[in-house]
Amino acid sequence: MASLPPLLCLFVAAAHLAGARVTTRPEEPTATAWGFEGPSLRPGQPSPALEDWEGCSSKTCNCPDHILLGSVVTPSGHPLPGARVSLRDWPGTVAITDAHGTFQIPGVCASSRANISAQMDGFSAGLGQAQANGSISAVVTVVLNKLEKPYLVKHPESRVREAGQNVTFCCKASGTPMPKKYSWFHNGTLLDRREHRYGAHLELRGLRPDQAGTYHCKAWNDAGTVRSSSARLTVLAPGQPACNPQPQEHLIKLPDDCGQPGSGPAYLDVGLCSDTLCPSPAGSSSRCGDSGSRCCSVRRLESKEIHCSNYVLPVKVVAECGCQKCLPPRGLVRGRVVATDSGEPLRFAQILLGREPIGFTSYQGDFTIEVPPSTQRLVVTFVDPSGEFMDTVRVLPFAPRGGGVYHDVKAMRKKAPVILDASQSNTIPLGELEEEDPLGELVLPPGAFRRADGAPYTGAVEARVTFVDPRDLTSAAAAPSDLRFVDSDGELAPLRTYGMFAVDLRAAGSAEQLQAGPVAVRVNAGQIHMAGHVEALKLWSLNPDTGLWEEESGFQREGSAAPRVRREERVFLVGNVEIRERRLFNLDVPERRRCFVKVRAYANDKFTPNEQVEGVVVTLVNLEAAPGFAANPRAWGRFDSAVTGPNGACLPAFCDTDRPDAYTALVTATLGGEELEPAPSRPRPDAATVGVAQPYLDKLGYRRTDHDDPALKRNGFRINLAKPRPGDPAEANGPVYPWRSLRECQEAPVTASHFRFARVEADKYEYNVVPFREGVPASWTGDLLAWWPNPQEFRACFLKVKIQGPQEYMVRSHNAGGSHPRTQGQLYGLRDARSVRDPEHPGTSAACVEFKCSGMLFDQRQVDRTLVTITPQGSCRRVAVNGLLRDYLARHPPPAPADDPAAFAMLAPLDPLGHNYGVYTVTDQSPRLAKEIAIGRCFDGSSDGFSREMKADAGTAVTFQCREPPAGRPSLFQRLLESPATALGDIRREMGEVTRAQAQAAGPLRTRRGRARQ
Repeated sequence: MASLPPLLCLFVAAAHLAGARVTTRPEEPTATAWGFEGPSLRPGQPSPALEDWEGCSSKTCNCPDHILLGSVVTPSGHPLPGARVSLRDWPGTVAITDAHGTFQIPGVCASSRANISAQMDGFSAGLGQAQANGSISAVVTVVLNKLEKPYLVKHPESRVREAGQNVTFCCKASGTPMPKKYSWFHNGTLLDRREHRYGAHLELRGLRPDQAGTYHCKAWNDAGTVRSSSARLTVLAPGQPACNPQPQEHLIKLPDDCGQPGSGPAYLDVGLCSDTLCPSPAGSSSRCGDSGSRCCSVRRLESKEIHCSNYVLPVKVVAECGCQKCLPPRGLVRGRVVATDSGEPLRFAQILLGREPIGFTSYQGDFTIEVPPSTQRLVVTFVDPSGEFMDTVRVLPFAPRGGGVYHDVKAMRKKAPVILDASQSNTIPLGELEEEDPLGELVLPPGAFRRADGAPYTGAVEARVTFVDPRDLTSAAAAPSDLRFVDSDGELAPLRTYGMFAVDLRAAGSAEQLQAGPVAVRVNAGQIHMAGHVEALKLWSLNPDTGLWEEESGFQREGSAAPRVRREERVFLVGNVEIRERRLFNLDVPERRRCFVKVRAYANDKFTPNEQVEGVVVTLVNLEAAPGFAANPRAWGRFDSAVTGPNGACLPAFCDTDRPDAYTALVTATLGGEELEPAPSRPRPDAATVGVAQPYLDKLGYRRTDHDDPALKRNGFRINLAKPRPGDPAEANGPVYPWRSLRECQEAPVTASHFRFARVEADKYEYNVVPFREGVPASWTGDLLAWWPNPQEFRACFLKVKIQGPQEYMVRSHNAGGSHPRTQGQLYGLRDARSVRDPEHPGTSAACVEFKCSGMLFDQRQVDRTLVTITPQGSCRRVAVNGLLRDYLARHPPPAPADDPAAFAMLAPLDPLGHNYGVYTVTDQSPRLAKEIAIGRCFDGSSDGFSREMKADAGTAVTFQCREPPAGRPSLFQRLLESPATALGDIRREMGEVTRAQAQAAGPLRTRRGRARQ
């Protein structure tokens, strides 16, 4: 970069500038702290001749016939009127831009290449260098960027070190202007900058035990500050192990026939290594990234045998833990974008991660996003190519420790266009619910419209203003972002919305986008019921890069000028906004009454602590109840989602200490599109089942969604958000925690009060010989008998089994080594799934049963074709096999044993096949997502669809016919377990009787046909 020319003007004549000079310069000037704003200069007025000013060099100012013509614009070319222009090295205002963003300064020599700076409230300072465009004139364009609060793109990460080692914490912020000042805090105390010599990085050398604790950074720019999340530093004493070699208890459920009769399900402790970090190896770099990160993980497994009914079940348990290289966490987000009103997929929508395009949705609206490393907030925008839907901005929760999360994203259709006359005043209502007044209105004055270059637009305007009305409880699913902003302390804080609106202005009959301003936003104060919210209401715009809302203006009271239509006069709150680059706005209040709600998810409604489910998306919608009618909310106020980890999830919410029902909440949970069920509340909530102790449970007013009507769905619960009272021991142990007690909420033991969800598919069982927690990819252990041989890529395989019978049946897949010499005949695992009735076909059900995919094993040396045996529970016999699947297996020997008519066996195909074969295969970086997507396709009977309603006749692999056994006779499934030889003999005898009966029935028919041919 070329160096700046010498100081151009040292002194300015006081006659040309009114107002006092700034004699002291602040250490960190903001955009409004620069120099002179003399009232003698009006916008667009040429400045006095510079050669008359004292101190202006003759090289620059001694050209009386010359002139400098300039403009001040935004990066998109929008002109900025009222900008203050000065010579770069003398902070005095020499011109103010006119309505078109232009200015002129006479006397500036055309060849001087003068540096010109410009400033404007709300924008960062800009600089431009004059370029001669003739013998006596020069031109310059100064670009000003809108001030943007800083936001974190890299947060410090937790570390473990031994005493005497070094550690480096890293922090990086972006914004406009780019933040250059950082501060670091240890346990909330500011660290001395001169002592530690830090900037964006904090390096600590020769660590001492007293330096352990939490560290966070703050970053500043002219627009404000932002605070990072906290990182924990653990300093180990010499000889102190970071990883306990003795594994912790981890219970898995054994098959039902492996326990003692009448004693309930049996469990086995297979061991678990603590989820902790280890110190980096000696001599490794302490810089950012810490590529030498090590984690506490499995070092050694031991084989055991469990004796069950007439068979032996192999299992491998953790024998020793140790520090090993961490598996890199790979967070994955998958989902589907559909229209809120019709459910149609948003096809081929462009996907933006911040500002970067990363791909498109599929024909079915599906998307997959890999979470970049060090991400704290995943801000994603879906842009509809047809222009019929609002840009859908979402902050998608993900599993920070790795793994997959599934999201259903709702896109809101734009409002039908209205044609406006640009020369007239135009009013557009905000909110048009039946039997409700509009919440407010948008007022566009005459001459408010401009083209992108700032030129006035006078033609017809096609306007589409789409309003997300919180009085419509169903609109919460389509609301953009997550209603957060950065407060004055740099912390993320929640907002309470009274409505959001997107503005799309175009020249009628064309795609040209127009700008407008200033535009008045008038809000009906009578629609704001919460105490103190009328005074606190502000107008915000969404920053699509960060997903954060930024303040645009406040509101002032204004009496209505319209004729009275009621006894009382309506009062409006009025704010102003410029509609330029940003098109999504919000009417919000920063709410200070806030707390956290603790929720856990479980594998079934037994709510066993060892069977918690990770990766569940829990959503809490804050509701504003009508006074005295907590069950009848009049609006939603905000929404939040969180993903369950090993210790559940903590969801932010608004709450109140004095009025328990001032805010209520609706809480739901999903896993891969599957809705989970909360604990029941009829006829009265049971504290032990709900998970919340009395009397706090009664105060919270827990009600499942089917409490008043059993016919309703059981997919959520409502509570009063009663903030815990300080000093009350009955309310000090959850499930609602004060806002400043987030850590207590996150680290609360499972015995503390919490709300519970359970998976509906309780009739499902999975057993792996090598234990693996699918929600924690780092728990994977390399072993030839591992169900998933590759921890970076998970392939899920399902077989669709059709059952003709009067009830639902449990179907088991037995998966063993089939062709690999080292695993042949050895068990990989078992899978049980209950068949689901087809609502369209009485007496028919189907089960989607997982089996272990064939392919390379852990050593990546040789493939194994898994020997899969499918056996339904009950008196069942195989009656049909998919023709394409049968032909495929015949062409790919060796064949599996097929002499058991009560089962179906195959050496699983190496190819993925598809629904035409009754086989459903999905590969993903998350095992749970791979399985959920495959199950959805299996239910639907297609290779690209998704359904939770079973279609038993579509895409089946094998069909069984089942009948009820005589009273008192055990089922075939049970007989096979207890006495396989006797059960098989019974089957052969029954099949022989059926064959003889069919032959006798067919004999006369063949005789009659023979006679007819004669």
